Amino acid sequence: MTASAGAAGQDQADARPSFRRIAWTVLRVVGSVVALVFLYFLLPLDRASTPAAVTMLLIGLVGFMGLVAFQVWQIVRSPFPGLRAAESLATSIVLFLLLFAASYVALAAASDSNFGGRLSHTDGLYFTVTVFSTVGFGDITAKTQAARLLVTGQMITDLIVLGIGIKVILGAFRRGHQRKRDTARTGSGDE
Repeated sequence: MTASAGAAGQDQADARPSFRRIAWTVLRVVGSVVALVFLYFLLPLDRASTPAAVTMLLIGLVGFMGLVAFQVWQIVRSPFPGLRAAESLATSIVLFLLLFAASYVALAAASDSNFGGRLSHTDGLYFTVTVFSTVGFGDITAKTQAARLLVTGQMITDLIVLGIGIKVILGAFRRGHQRKRDTARTGSGDE
């Protein structure tokens, strides 16, 4: 490989996404978040039972893990892994929070004693974000064992998502960036 071919490969590997690509990614993130939140507010969560709430959460978490696995694969393959990683984090975190918010609304609907009253969709989302951010204002609290177990489950999975999840996505970004550099180096050498 010549020095100029190596420099060209390096330039290709270090290429920044265009403004248009960044704008399109931002629009996809905003669209995905709006669609997820819209769907959350449309769901008739106030008619669910406790087993339905738990089942919904478990199925949702399995779907969430599948989504993260798919996103990791997409990050590694992407020509702009940093942009793809940012998009993945934004949509994954929102989906994760909405899964717990939906479960809290459904659990509160199953019994007023779980949270001391019914939770609206807004209340469920608010409570989920306060638990996620560890603020815990105390205006909404888990009152029953089932509700406390669910909140404890969120706290544990929050740590997993923040610790392992972000590490996995950043690792995929590094692998994708390295793959991009290797491809640029190898592709330039073939000319």
